[in-house]
Amino acid sequence: MPNADPGAAPVRVVIADDERVVRDGLRLMLETRPGFTVVGTAGDGDHALRLARDLAPDVLMLDVRMPGHDGLWVLARLAEHGLLDRTRVLMLTTFDMDEYVDEALTGGAGGFLLKSASYEQITAAVEATAAGDGALSPSVARRLIHSYAADRRTRRTGLDLVAGLTPREHDVLTLIGEGLSNAEIAARLVVSEHTVKSHVSRLLAKTGCRDRAQAALLARRID
Repeated sequence: MPNADPGAAPVRVVIADDERVVRDGLRLMLETRPGFTVVGTAGDGDHALRLARDLAPDVLMLDVRMPGHDGLWVLARLAEHGLLDRTRVLMLTTFDMDEYVDEALTGGAGGFLLKSASYEQITAAVEATAAGDGALSPSVARRLIHSYAADRRTRRTGLDLVAGLTPREHDVLTLIGEGLSNAEIAARLVVSEHTVKSHVSRLLAKTGCRDRAQAALLARRID
């Protein structure tokens, strides 16, 4: 259940998609659950960028393909202006093409989810993105695994990045790459969730990853 703490502020969301029926459906989906509030919607990239700048939402749900400037252009502008720490981006799209996934995640998106995702997957992804945990569609994760496993040069770079990790930090990174939450990692390693959070913070700092989504990419590059 999102925001189980009744005193927690709701996750403020802006939805950007060129199809009104999608915008309205996502808005209804989120606002019927506790812990979310949709503060704005946009049908094109320029409007999405203005809302992200003016409203400073916790999460911008951003379609890849939109008229005029697309979602990847919006993501790049937010990164240029240093706004991705203030507003985290969840790419939500019909298309899981490799170039879209790679550009979105390396560009700083906190997650990449297909519109075919279930109600529960979408709301969980918004909450995870807001918390900095990130989210990946299972089909996207599978494609990334195959793509990065085939790139030996990229794998070599990944091994360099994780050279300073302790064995336990490496274990945690591997499990992040499998898509496990902190609670699931704690259960797998038989440690407390607080300990896992500490390992995650340290491995992010050591590898230079922005968040869990980029850490998952790194884990798959060295798999």
